Amino acid sequence: MTGSTEIFFRREETAREQVALPAQLFNRCLLLLNHAPTANVFVPVRSMQLQAVIDQDEIIFVDNHSYAVKDGHGGRLIVLAWEMAFHSPRDSLNEPVPIEVRYYGPERHEIHRRLMSEFTRSLDSFEARLSQGEAENRTATILPFRQ
Repeated sequence: MTGSTEIFFRREETAREQVALPAQLFNRCLLLLNHAPTANVFVPVRSMQLQAVIDQDEIIFVDNHSYAVKDGHGGRLIVLAWEMAFHSPRDSLNEPVPIEVRYYGPERHEIHRRLMSEFTRSLDSFEARLSQGEAENRTATILPFRQ
């Protein structure tokens, strides 16, 4: 299995809000991360033309169609991120998990609302492919994108 690194750019943050992520969704992401061969899990959200990248601190959602070049590096732009601590202690595995949603670029609240259902469907498809032996060995590098 060969590995590759993908580059993503984090633009200036335009807004943030505190929300609660359903425990079941949080737990699924944690399990995927704990069983991943690398520090990142890449989950396509095809219905929204996004890609989710899960790591130990956050899940970033990247626009599959926005590409930028900065300082000789090319990569896709982060639309929003769910900042969370996957390894913080919790009182119950069934309680919603507080997260901070960080937005990059224009108004993205409607994207976050859609992700609450579409990301779960994407995880279903992703887990089905994993059960058939399809796995990727990719890592993510996130760079600032200041203009």
